Amino acid sequence: MDKITTLIGLSFAIFFLIGLATTLTKSMMIGFLDVLPVYILMAAAIMMMIYEAFFDKD
Repeated sequence: MDKITTLIGLSFAIFFLIGLATTLTKSMMIGFLDVLPVYILMAAAIMMMIYEAFFDKD
């Protein structure tokens, strides 16, 4: 039950972050290179969330 809850919460957070990053690319005035730091930060945040949720068991 704990793994299912973690997986559901993690998927909601990941979908939110991906949706937030992709809304920036919909504007005509914002290019890909302008949004690239946002993608890098979102990828780092997603990797840290996954690591903390599943692999960091001290």
